[in-house]
Amino acid sequence: MPDQHIVRSFDKDLEAIQAKIMKMGGLVESAIHESVKSLKKRDDELAERVREADHLIDKLEEEINYDAAQVLALRQPIASDLRVVLSVMKISGNLERVGDYAKNLAKRTTLLVQMPAIDGASGAIKRMAREVERMLKDALDAYVHQDVALAEDVRARDHEVDQMYNALFREFLTFMMEDPRNITACMHLHFIAKNIERMGDHVTSIAEQVIYLVTGDMPGNERTKLDYIAEAHEAGD
Repeated sequence: MPDQHIVRSFDKDLEAIQAKIMKMGGLVESAIHESVKSLKKRDDELAERVREADHLIDKLEEEINYDAAQVLALRQPIASDLRVVLSVMKISGNLERVGDYAKNLAKRTTLLVQMPAIDGASGAIKRMAREVERMLKDALDAYVHQDVALAEDVRARDHEVDQMYNALFREFLTFMMEDPRNITACMHLHFIAKNIERMGDHVTSIAEQVIYLVTGDMPGNERTKLDYIAEAHEAGD
């Protein structure tokens, strides 16, 4: 029978790591929201604050990885406890990447505020980002409550984000063909939309880690990605 003091210490270690995951998740949610807000309002100062705040997300990922490594080395967890430690490391990595994409969005906002606005583009991007933000909130809730059904729902909703991205891609192409002066701005907006689509992929990976944490198995069915750019490349090969 394991020593109860060791069990309590291990549980305390896991609780501390999981608390940092939730703090990191909150910072990432804020980064998504504020970066898109800076784009819609053409607010360079807000974009700069998003970029500066990214180091807090990076620092938390480093702390989580260090703490998890310590738990692996000192506690030697087995079975479900090992899955918890491995999952938090994967989840923190995905959160860090989402934060990087939000920072990249803010960087492009700094360039876009110097160009004429593209009608309707920021609103469409905001709707896409809002869906990813909701997915992230639900993925973190699924993690806290170990809710496989909610995690599966998040995973399914990534398809909607893909559809939004492809619709925006077609829209930006139209703007560029109608007026070559729109090309530079539309290229930046396209990369922003692609960043948000990639955020959705990483949030989906978080949901998949929740499923792994609870069941011990990763989801077996592959997600279908809708990407007209990828299809165009394949058609040209």
